[in-house]
Amino acid sequence: MAHIIVVGNEKGGAGKSTVSMHVATALARMGHRVAVLDLDMRQRTLGRYMDNRRRYLTAEALDLPSPEFHELPDADPSRLQPGENPYDHRISKAIATLEPQADFILIDCPGSHTRLSQVAHSLADTLVTPMNDSFVDFDLLAHVDNDGEKILGPSVYAEMVWSARQLRAQAGLKPLDWIVLRNRLGAQAMINKMKMEAAITRLSKRIGFRIAPGFSERVIFRELFPRGLTLLDLPDVGVKQLNISNVAARQELRDLISALKLPGVEVTF
Repeated sequence: MAHIIVVGNEKGGAGKSTVSMHVATALARMGHRVAVLDLDMRQRTLGRYMDNRRRYLTAEALDLPSPEFHELPDADPSRLQPGENPYDHRISKAIATLEPQADFILIDCPGSHTRLSQVAHSLADTLVTPMNDSFVDFDLLAHVDNDGEKILGPSVYAEMVWSARQLRAQAGLKPLDWIVLRNRLGAQAMINKMKMEAAITRLSKRIGFRIAPGFSERVIFRELFPRGLTLLDLPDVGVKQLNISNVAARQELRDLISALKLPGVEVTF
């Protein structure tokens, strides 16, 4: 059985596709078979990232370890059961096809609430939620008072994850491992940063998620996208010596993969 990793957050701009691409490519580089799905049918950022990678590697005659990207299959109306949602059918068909041939299936969700995203969350063995270090993003997880000190209650995204956990329990599946990444962190120590750290630590104990390190805000991530590359590919495309920022970013990726605690994964980069 493939281990399903879902990268989800109902707010755009949190770095989901960057995290998805780096995690998927890191796993592929460590020898795992990785299949990737992009559920954002409109923006398709991860799909574009993979398209860019394929074109660049072909143009440069390079053969680098890569995850395999798969389009979501269409639903044949004649094969739907009475009352069956076509989106449920599409994602179930994709998972059934990919499970025998992959060690990991990584699903990148859109930055909004959709039926596909909802179903994907219920299928997740590991759920990764990147979020900007901001109370604007935190509001998707929980409501806080005006001072950002007291948690008033869970918010819409946390409630959806709770529903996904209930569905998994009813189906007799193992509990979902939920990891929240404080992503795109700034370098400066600010009061907001300290308040966020305290608030997310309190919330993790209340609604049950682990906190893991994400990526700092770095220009390199924007530069890699047009070529479909990741930090781990740089030495293979002629970068002889990484600068300090790139070395630090690789360490962040190493820390992230370790924190996910994926089955059968030993970090080797």
